[in-house]
Amino acid sequence: MNSPKQLTFPWNKSFHSSFEGFYIDPKNKQLISILENISINENMYIYGLKNSGKTYLLQSLCNKYSKNNKSSLFLPLMDVIKYGVEIIDSIENMDLVCIDGLEAVSQNKEWEIGLFNLINNAQQTGCRLVFTSSSEEGAINFSLADLDSRIRKFQSHEIFPISDDHLLKALKKITNLRSISLGEKEAQYLITYTKRNIADLTIILESLDQLSMENKRRITIPLIKELL
Repeated sequence: MNSPKQLTFPWNKSFHSSFEGFYIDPKNKQLISILENISINENMYIYGLKNSGKTYLLQSLCNKYSKNNKSSLFLPLMDVIKYGVEIIDSIENMDLVCIDGLEAVSQNKEWEIGLFNLINNAQQTGCRLVFTSSSEEGAINFSLADLDSRIRKFQSHEIFPISDDHLLKALKKITNLRSISLGEKEAQYLITYTKRNIADLTIILESLDQLSMENKRRITIPLIKELL
């Protein structure tokens, strides 16, 4: 189970995710600091609105473990639940297990028991667990009270979406990291006329970059209008 260091499955979306590529809203600095310090082995429960960066952070953490010769596994529950709970058998032998979207198993007794057993087994092996959910205020309606009790013992953190005041800075950071040429007016146009969250903005940026290369045109407001 310890080789390769980072297990690969069809749902692993990005091996390029990194903490360096994550724009940190000031409210999230403490959370990022704890996650980046892989010598900390506490279990964590991260909750927050959809598209606030939870998936990206989990993938970044897995990548950091891998670079430090530690085994890791990223599991988005919405994608893996159809494979059956057996898929999490023995994963407590990893150094790190990141489970994204905990709300997907709410009222699913079989999966709730599986996660309860995972938590208990991880206590014996020393596996670090990091769970996330998009449930409001982090509360999930589990049918298994013991699972709820176990998760409440995790170190709990809320992740905050990037505020409107910081969206432009975040957009500039992403374009610089990905070598995408985007002017000030174009960036402001995107923020004004698209969904105001960094996840959607990143997808639009990638599409714009592709469209720009295909048409051999720089990214302008008319090109943005064509895409939108």
